[in-house]
Amino acid sequence: MVRLRVIDLETTGTEPPAEIIEFGRADLLADGDSYRVERAMARLYRPLHGIPPETMAVHHITEDDFPPETPVCTDELLRKAIWGGETPDVLVAHNSAFEQQFITPVITDDLPWICTYKVALRIWPDAPRHTNQVLRYWLGLKLPAEHAMPPHRAGPDAWVTANLLAAMMPLASVEDMIAWTLEPKLMPNIPFGKHRGMAWAEAPQDYLNWMARQTDMDQDAIWNAKRELARRVG
Repeated sequence: MVRLRVIDLETTGTEPPAEIIEFGRADLLADGDSYRVERAMARLYRPLHGIPPETMAVHHITEDDFPPETPVCTDELLRKAIWGGETPDVLVAHNSAFEQQFITPVITDDLPWICTYKVALRIWPDAPRHTNQVLRYWLGLKLPAEHAMPPHRAGPDAWVTANLLAAMMPLASVEDMIAWTLEPKLMPNIPFGKHRGMAWAEAPQDYLNWMARQTDMDQDAIWNAKRELARRVG
């Protein structure tokens, strides 16, 4: 049996030194062809430096939501939140690069990660978007509101992502998902420029060669251009 621990964070900003103000997790147990999502848990952490209004507008966590005894998030408390209960084999998040800014290898003991966003780009390239909530409805997942709502809160978002992961499990191995997470994201189409929206396979050769020579462009886009060029040679 493999225990995949899905994690979601709500923070005061998009990168450190922003503070973690809510931690959520939901485990997916995989046993052969059987997958079970366990109930999510979440806990709040009091910010030391306030919450910007534009951030409150996303998750709707305000200063009034923290009882006086709410602790500040420390590496020790974060480690306990991640490792509490049954020991996980893999950590998971939707766009795990965000969570990994705050959850360092020292805290995770170098456990492997799966990014369900990167996996979704691989196995569902035709989805209209690849956020966890868009995928939830695009896939027609019937998720009870008491577990899946509200969005942009750590517990419900972790639980929704765990259910997305369960839908992914028959389509890709855990090993493949881990490997894809270590690579740049596979973009279904060119994301910008005069050929925006065009499939990489349809892009002109000279345009791909130009992209491959760039140094200050989005690195994921450059990787995709080089990948398509290598495919044509192969």
